[in-house]
Amino acid sequence: MGDIAGLDFNQRLQGKFVGIMQWQQLDELWGRVKTGAWYFYQIGEEPPTATLSGDELARRLDALGELLRREHDYSYCGIVYADDAENPTLIKVYDPSHMGSSCSHNATPSPPGWLLSTEPPARIERLAPTPANRRRWWQLFSS
Repeated sequence: MGDIAGLDFNQRLQGKFVGIMQWQQLDELWGRVKTGAWYFYQIGEEPPTATLSGDELARRLDALGELLRREHDYSYCGIVYADDAENPTLIKVYDPSHMGSSCSHNATPSPPGWLLSTEPPARIERLAPTPANRRRWWQLFSS
């Protein structure tokens, strides 16, 4: 992983990422993430002001993993990207139901659906309002 010192959040977000291509790789990544403290941010909502860890982080990661597997009905993952697969500090998770264009050279890439970061995230604007099903899904964790 490159030196992130001196880079602001948005610069880091535009940096180099590695794709998590297989579901087993996602399980392994989640296992590493669950041992730390992370800001868990659903794009379109207010950025979190506190990290999650322990059972609460594990509960959200497990629920997100289930959602990804259910709605991205493929034999591979390919919608999660980490700045470093072994020692991540920033993870982008694309919403399988609202991916938009992430590879078109003529369009602005769609933002991810969720971010996990070891540093406080900057607010990221969605190109469209948060879909109602995602807002309801996220509200399950507000208690």
